[in-house]
Amino acid sequence: MGRMSKRRRQGPKVHEHMTDRPRCVTPETRVSEAAELMASEDVGSLPILDGENKLTGVITDRDIVIRAVAAKKDPQGMPVREIATHDPVTVRADDDLSDALKLMASYQVRRLPVVDEDNRLVGVLAQADVAMGAKEKAVGEMVEGISQTPTGPRV
Repeated sequence: MGRMSKRRRQGPKVHEHMTDRPRCVTPETRVSEAAELMASEDVGSLPILDGENKLTGVITDRDIVIRAVAAKKDPQGMPVREIATHDPVTVRADDDLSDALKLMASYQVRRLPVVDEDNRLVGVLAQADVAMGAKEKAVGEMVEGISQTPTGPRV
């Protein structure tokens, strides 16, 4: 009699919910150009890639507002590398979606770049992508975890 292997039920993977081929910019792209691209693509962040498609950072709408506009810097001539997040939290395409959601909640981010073993960008996992494909209860818990309001006084 043959032996049946027991397989654990595995949950969904990141690649099942990510956006592949996301719009990207280079470190030298002007901040104003990145903002225009975000508006036209209806996204809140853009991965920054070097010439070999390796992830060097991420520029977000918040980076633009806080690090450029509020700091009274000129976004017309400034390259995104000057205000970008240079060491973003990333995931792999074959990672469990639940682990990626825990990372989002832990780091309070709504988007995660998806990279391969050589740090080349293969996609972006966004809260909105997951919400469109997940069960209602799981989505509510995910959004609650990612969007937690800080507690304590505002000094």
